[in-house]
Amino acid sequence: MIALRHYPIRSFSYYLRNNYPMSTILETAQAAGAFKTLLAAVDAAGLREALEGPGPFTVFAPSDEAFAALPSGTVQTLVDNPPQLARILKYHVIAGVYGKDQLLKQDQWPSLEGAAIPVRSHDPFEIKNATVLTADVACSNGVVHVINRVILPG
Repeated sequence: MIALRHYPIRSFSYYLRNNYPMSTILETAQAAGAFKTLLAAVDAAGLREALEGPGPFTVFAPSDEAFAALPSGTVQTLVDNPPQLARILKYHVIAGVYGKDQLLKQDQWPSLEGAAIPVRSHDPFEIKNATVLTADVACSNGVVHVINRVILPG
């Protein structure tokens, strides 16, 4: 299991009032050490500045293992095509902060890429064809849900 600081989803003011140490989504991913490929992809796609911004965002973060499960050469092909890479990464992001309980209230959510992300409301908690390994990782600019696969629009 990936070790991340897990806080239940509450308002940002709650965390600030109670002096919780809050990192951004990218700082949290960096500290976890299991998202090196995702972070490199964010840089290659030119999305770092956006994801370091105030958001808020809900991010479905594929682990390094999820990227390693892609067919050989896929990651390099995407890095060589930043617009396509950005499109795929934006499909992993929803505007706003949504914890597991909120996400399960709808069958699908609009991604920043534009296509809807289906949510399966059974156990295990699934986003499209990926299982959520760790849900509700609160960050200063949103929330992260760690997933076991890279999800693709369409």
